Order: sequence, then structure tokens, then C-alpha cells
Amino acid sequence: MELRVLRYLTAIADEGNLGRAAATLFVSQPALSYALRKLESELGVRLFDRHAGGVTPTAAGRDVIAEARRTVRQAERVTAAAERHRTGRTGVLRLGFEATGAGELTTRARAEFARLHPDVRVRPKRFDWSGEADALREGRVDVAFVWLPADLTGLHAEIVHTEPRIVGCAATHRLAGREGVSVTELGDEPLMWTERAPRAWVDWWAINPRPDGREPRWGPTNDNVEEMLEQVADGAAICFAPASMAHYYTRPDLAWIPLLDAEPLRVALAWPEDADTPLIRAFADVVRSLAP
Repeated sequence: MELRVLRYLTAIADEGNLGRAAATLFVSQPALSYALRKLESELGVRLFDRHAGGVTPTAAGRDVIAEARRTVRQAERVTAAAERHRTGRTGVLRLGFEATGAGELTTRARAEFARLHPDVRVRPKRFDWSGEADALREGRVDVAFVWLPADLTGLHAEIVHTEPRIVGCAATHRLAGREGVSVTELGDEPLMWTERAPRAWVDWWAINPRPDGREPRWGPTNDNVEEMLEQVADGAAICFAPASMAHYYTRPDLAWIPLLDAEPLRVALAWPEDADTPLIRAFADVVRSLAP
């Protein structure tokens, strides 16, 4: 089994059509068809059902394709590691985070790491709702501050930060100016949410179900923090957020109120279990030294 054939397999799955897959791979369709038949013969299972519109993965095909994707990504990591050494670009640490990350710990850790490792560049990369764990598994970042709950499969993770949650609302909202609010007082308030994150993540942030067993009143959806805050400022809904958001997203048309009876946000420092590099270990040591 060759890596080239696994790349063929993922391309066929992505395109759903042998002709289009062949075009993206710059190979002939007969050659691609032959490679697929040979792979199916080698594995002893049919990977795709053929039909007039193209191809659809079989149950076996879906499992094999998932493993093929992981293998191709890992091979790309091997190539990337060699390329960094070949070009002398070994001093880069890609740091993922979501919205405010781990609050001030994120900024302090980056500053202290830069002081201790002046030849290493920390490249920050922000992700939208619950995207940082997938980015680690896909090799797009080396280490990340991950908001929990999250799928930590294949990752080493340790909790390094907690912070209370707050309610965001328009500056003209009836809650603005309160010193604190209970979740039981918010039953009729429409709540911002997202379809881009796993349902368990959405429900945790929404405190669903509420203490009285009811669901929140769902408001508009959003794809990122900026969209969320624009709609909150317009009065379309309220939002729940970590306390650090009141500091990092201060604006005159928003008000932030402590949420008195909500479980705090836990933030984990995470990295792939199979990518424990000296730079990652050094950054983790810095974070541990600064964490409460």
C-alpha cells in the first residue's frame, strides 16, 4: 500500500466522482480507476458503491477513508518537520486559542516564553467556537489553550486555568448595571448560540437544561465572537462568556454582568499525544509555572 494511493482515496471521497478526482490529482481517470480497484482487491473489501452520478463510500469505505486521512496528515507532518530543519525554520511554535484563550495567562505565557527563548517565534492562531482541538489533531497548530468541554481524543491535556462566566447584554438592556444575575432570572431572555460547535459544547455554555429543567430560549446563531457581540449590542439576545471577555472585548454599547450560579470555564493546555516536541514541552513548563 502506497501513500500515493491513500491520497487518491481521500481525493475520490472528497470529490465523489472519479473524473473530478482525477482532474484534481492530475492523473488519468483510467489510472485512478485501476488504482482504486487494486486497493479494493488488496484490502478485500469494496470501498465505494458506483452509480451514475459518481461514487459513494461503503460502510467499510468510510472507516478506511478516515484512517487514510489520518495517515496522510501524519505523513505531511513528517515532511513538514524535515522541511523546517532543511530551511532552518525550527524556531516556530504555533499556538492555538479561542476568543480570549486562557485570559491573561495566554499573554503572560507568550511573554515569558519569548524571554526564555528569544530565538523562537510564537505564532498565535485564533479559532472559532470549539475549533482549537480539531486544529491540533489536524496539525494546524502545535499546542493550544482549549476551552472545555471538548473532544480531547488523541491529545494530551492538562487544566491550567479557570474563570467565572458572565452575561453580555446591550448597554440599554434591563440587566445592565446589575452587580450579578442568576441563571434562573434569564429564562425568557433569548440566548446567542452557534451551530458550528458540538451540541455538548453548546449546551454547556447555554446551561441547558436550566436548574428548573427547562431549555433556554434560543436566540440568533453566530459563527464567531464578533458576530455574537454585534447581535448582543443590537439587543437581539444576550450571551454567556468567560469573565476575561469583559476585558478583551470592552465597548460602550455592551454591558457585562457576573453570572452568579454557573459552573466556571476550565481551560486546558493541550497538544497531540504523538507530537511531544522540545518546544511544546518548554512552553508547557512556562504555562505551568505561571498557572495559579
